[in-house]
Order: sequence, then structure tokens, then C-alpha cells
Amino acid sequence: MGTRQSQFRAALLDPAAPVPDGLTDGAGAPTVKRFDVYRNNVTVALIDALRTAFPVLRKLLGDANFDPLARVYARAHPPRSPLMMHYGQDMPAFLDGFAPLKHLGYLPDVARLELALRRSYHAADSAALDAQVLAACPPETLMGSCLQLAPAVQLIPSPWPLFDIWRYNTVAGAPKPQATAQSVLITRAGFDPEPHALTAAQYAWLHACQTGANLTEAQDSASATDPAFDLAPLLGLLLQHGALTTLTTPKD
Repeated sequence: MGTRQSQFRAALLDPAAPVPDGLTDGAGAPTVKRFDVYRNNVTVALIDALRTAFPVLRKLLGDANFDPLARVYARAHPPRSPLMMHYGQDMPAFLDGFAPLKHLGYLPDVARLELALRRSYHAADSAALDAQVLAACPPETLMGSCLQLAPAVQLIPSPWPLFDIWRYNTVAGAPKPQATAQSVLITRAGFDPEPHALTAAQYAWLHACQTGANLTEAQDSASATDPAFDLAPLLGLLLQHGALTTLTTPKD
């Protein structure tokens, strides 16, 4: 990006910045008022995009707090892509370092969950693994095999009751969050992503699979977190929601 373009972009997001050199009206005078209107419109559009991108975060903070936060974010993190569906990727890190909201430590994870829902929605389609493939695989072969998660699957680790916070703010009549850590699994069997609460052991198993571990290694990771870990409920959930795509055996 050239120097003049950089100056123009910086001035758009800084209300104290002067009108960039070379911008004049039909009479050759600086276009101060017109540029200020344009600058304000850009900021308002970015705030509206963040409102759409983070509905739960907005509800938790209320418009009176969310809009000023979004304004500060927009000036610090202008869009890097013309595709506004990607805007807001830096929000979790921004909230992590935003001192006025440090006492609400769950907010960055809420933003991570909302971004993950968006990634899941836009992820590539995939064919679900047939449960019969697992049933037909000999146990000794199965435990040395790897499971591939669907592109739409997202994992969000959290020390907060993240699923309960999301559900309480999106589902009418949902119970209040309890003081229990909940990581979240997002699946997308159809068109709409769906979050699911995970125990620490379930997250450990899924994370191991996601990083290429075989089923023995994944089981070991889960059992190290909870010796009583039972894979059956999690495996049933994954199969029911089309979250598995392929089984790769040691022979493959």
C-alpha cells in the first residue's frame, strides 16, 4: 500500500487526524466536512458489522458499552479483507488486553465461540463417516487408527461455563450458567452450526484426534484427565452430528 493510501486509511479511523493532502472539493478547497461525514460512515459501518458478528458479546455488554468498545476496536483493527464475514478475528486478543473489562474474564472466550460458529458456518461441506465402518474394524486395528474431524468442527477450550453462557443468552428459558468449566464442540450436520458442552476429558480426546493422534493416544489423553472417561457418549454425538469423515487405519 502506498504512502498516500496509508495516510488516507489511517485518517479514516482517527477522528483527530487532519484531512489527507490532496482531497479538495470542486472549488479546490479542502473537503473537511465531506471527509468527516465519510469517516463517520465508515466507523458506523464497522460497528454495525461487529454488532452482527458478536450478538452474544453485545447482549452481555449492552449497546451502551458494546458500541464504544466496537469503536475502539475498529480504530485499532481495521479490516484486512474486503469480505466482512471475516471481520473481528482479533476481538478475543483485543478483549484479553482491554483493561476496563478485565473483571469479565469470560468475554474473550465468548468472542472465540462466536468466531468459531462463523468459521463452522463457512467451512467446506463433507461426507459423514458411516458408523458401520467403525463397527467393521477389528478392535486391535481400530485403536491404532486415526479419525478425521469434519472441516466444520470447531473446538474452543475454556475455563469458564462457556456453553452455559452462550445458551443462557441465546435460548429462551435456558438455565443460568453454573460455576463449571466447559469447553465447546461445534458441529454442523446441516446448514447451521450447533454448539455442545464438553468435559475436560472429552476435549482432550477430540484435541488429540484433531492433532493427528491415533485412538489409543486419544484415549490416553482423555484418561489422563479423567480415569473414568467413557468414549461412548462422545462418539455417539460425533456420529449423530456428522462430525467424523474418515477412518485411517495403520495399513492406509
